[in-house]
Amino acid sequence: MPHEIAVYGVLMPGLLPVFLCCLLVMVLLDLAVGRLGLYRHVWHPALFRFSVFVCLFGIAGLLLIR
Repeated sequence: MPHEIAVYGVLMPGLLPVFLCCLLVMVLLDLAVGRLGLYRHVWHPALFRFSVFVCLFGIAGLLLIR
């Protein structure tokens, strides 16, 4: 895994593509959970969204490093 990615001469973190992919997955997952009405079973939807995103990003980052 590269530590930095050069985009038009600007160095970006190597985990930026992983972050963007996890963000896209989280948006799709959020739409699906919202459409199914599962947020009514969650105590704090915003905290739940954030924690799911952190879990997704952490798993993807660990799998990439491995």
